[in-house]
Amino acid sequence: MLKRILDVARGQLLETERRLLGDLRVVLVRLEASAEGQKALARSIAQLDELFLLVVVGEFNAGKSAVINALLGDRVLEEGVTPTTSRIGLLRHGPVVGRAPAGGGSEVITLPLDLLRDTTIVDTPGTNAVMRDHEALTRDFVPRSDLVLFVTSADRPFTESERVFLEVIQSWGKKIVIVLNKVDILETPEDVGQVVEFVKDKALALLGLRPQVFAVSARQARRAKVESNDALLRGSGFGALEGFVTRTLHEALRVRLKLLNPLGVALRVLAEARQAVDARLELLKEDVITLEEIEGLLALHRDDLGRGVRHRMASVETAVFEAEKRGRGFLERSLRFVRVVDLVGRDGVGAGFAREVVADLPRVVEKRVDEMADWMVASEVRQWQGIADRLQRRQAAHADRAPIPAAAPLEFDLGRVVKDVRREAHRALDTYDHAADSRRLSALARAAAAGTVVLPLAGVGLAVLVLATSDTAVLRGGVLVAAALLCATGFLLLALVRRHASADFGRKIADLRGMLASRLKLTFDKELEQGQLRAKEALSPYSRYVRSEGERLRGQRDELATLQRGFEALKTQIEAR
Repeated sequence: MLKRILDVARGQLLETERRLLGDLRVVLVRLEASAEGQKALARSIAQLDELFLLVVVGEFNAGKSAVINALLGDRVLEEGVTPTTSRIGLLRHGPVVGRAPAGGGSEVITLPLDLLRDTTIVDTPGTNAVMRDHEALTRDFVPRSDLVLFVTSADRPFTESERVFLEVIQSWGKKIVIVLNKVDILETPEDVGQVVEFVKDKALALLGLRPQVFAVSARQARRAKVESNDALLRGSGFGALEGFVTRTLHEALRVRLKLLNPLGVALRVLAEARQAVDARLELLKEDVITLEEIEGLLALHRDDLGRGVRHRMASVETAVFEAEKRGRGFLERSLRFVRVVDLVGRDGVGAGFAREVVADLPRVVEKRVDEMADWMVASEVRQWQGIADRLQRRQAAHADRAPIPAAAPLEFDLGRVVKDVRREAHRALDTYDHAADSRRLSALARAAAAGTVVLPLAGVGLAVLVLATSDTAVLRGGVLVAAALLCATGFLLLALVRRHASADFGRKIADLRGMLASRLKLTFDKELEQGQLRAKEALSPYSRYVRSEGERLRGQRDELATLQRGFEALKTQIEAR
């Protein structure tokens, strides 16, 4: 119908409008916009080729049906002081008067009137706090309207419920005209003027609207038409409203409103879509902050674990220090003159050294590295649980749309960690051959013991022999000095061996301590790095979602902004026609 009455310029505007509306419809589907908005837009697109819809709304007993009857010049619709309209009435042109159900809570009323040839007048159920099902029918039909006549009563103009309903109509971008009915109950024209100004002021103050307001008495107007009483018709004020409706239904203005109607709906659903996108972007800001906080927590955790490893490494080093202390004490006690007889035994010193000094070292080191492994894995578990708790709060905010890692997705394999750490500890311990050291110590101790006994005896024997066989004073003196040196050397030999053995043991223990610290540090550093990688890998689907969702939403926001500029430019062009 619409294409048939359009000139070339308006036809181009229509094609532009269809393209923009189609683009918006596709975007709304991608955005998973509200079903209500998508349906309203689809109906508006379909209505571009339908008859002009003049929708009459208002609370029950405001006189909607009376206004329509006055426009038609006959009592077509039932009037009354109780809710009489329970369904949408579509008044259309037809060769005869008739009624037929149209589905969706509506009925078609056909009338052979020229006014209805290119226009459908819609009678809606009254809006009020009691008949909620009636109000729902009316609210659902408002987005389809091309022009809205909002009927209010002079005895209770602009009630709170009317204000709320007008906000709904305004939000769909509809052209609204207010009909102040039943002005015949007011005593003077001044009273009528005051009520009209009251309605205008309220509409401006509460809604920011500057609608046209027509003060009428629909009851007097219909009676005047029936009686052909021009004076009564003029007194009813209905002529101004009829003139406005006639001018509006003129082809040019009707087409303009028809083209503008979908734009109001489009801008409404587009604004809702932008709000939804902005809300999602605002929600993602919290995810970005959460990821940054988690990155900070992981870095802090890495530093804390590093300090913890160094602190607990001290307990392993302490075990080695204790072995060194035991070794030095053992050498100090064992390599003495009073033990010379024991030292001569085959393996007494070496066996004692192995048993008292180093035999327990692997077990103690193993126990302490096990404790370190337990601590590290427990720290990793606590760290991830804290991260998981934060992520679960984000899961609730995203209504399960984001790929949030589960509370315990990581494999914290204590057995593997313990095995790795033990292996490196044993490799370090294997660098110190305590069995060979024990054998060397036994051989050294026996040699030192033998020297400690033989040299003093040789010195004493030499002295006795010379003193018994020589009478030369010089010879005797020299021999006695030599004998004394042999005795002294014998007695000092154990002290020298003890010092050498202690120094050698100290060097080997220091090497062991360094090797153990190096291997364990490498192992724990590797485990720490792997823990960080596991956490980041577990987070990667979520972080990728946040980045990709942000890019997607920003693209949709730009797309919606482009569409909005297109609709606003088109609206300006249509209004200029």
